[in-house]
Amino acid sequence: MRARLRALIAERALSAGTFTLASGAGTGYFFDMKQVMLDPEGLVLIAEAFLERIAVDPADHVGGIAMGAVPIVAAVCALSQATPRPRRAFFVRKETKDHGTERRIEGYLPEGGEVLLFEDVTTTGGSAMIAVEAARAVGCQVRTLYTVVDRLEGAEANLAHEGIRLAPLFTRADFTL
Repeated sequence: MRARLRALIAERALSAGTFTLASGAGTGYFFDMKQVMLDPEGLVLIAEAFLERIAVDPADHVGGIAMGAVPIVAAVCALSQATPRPRRAFFVRKETKDHGTERRIEGYLPEGGEVLLFEDVTTTGGSAMIAVEAARAVGCQVRTLYTVVDRLEGAEANLAHEGIRLAPLFTRADFTL
């Protein structure tokens, strides 16, 4: 399963070129995980890999920042129904909606509970911290951020400073750049 997922990421998501990251920094390579997450095989492989890793974690809710975490948490939520521990999901918008319910958090985020956060690609951890701060604002505990790929550009140390462990399925070192 891991080898197949790594091959899909290398084939469909990893590109060389000139790119700008969410942090504003430039880079010579980019992981466009949507090319894997929005493919049935890729998304199921990601969700199954994460479900295996979180099987013994007591948190009943999974979430993350929109857009990158939405397919992941939806798939983890859906596939968790067939496990001993079904998990409800939520996502955090980068900005509050200005229409409808005007929510920043959508789905199920329990006040004061423990939650697991997910991300597609992690660079410095800045985007993930938006979800962390939203969860903490309602009294939730966040101990772990699961990511498909860690670019190895500071996220682990930055998140550790906030008391959060980074748990990647892969790192940049797993791919030929």
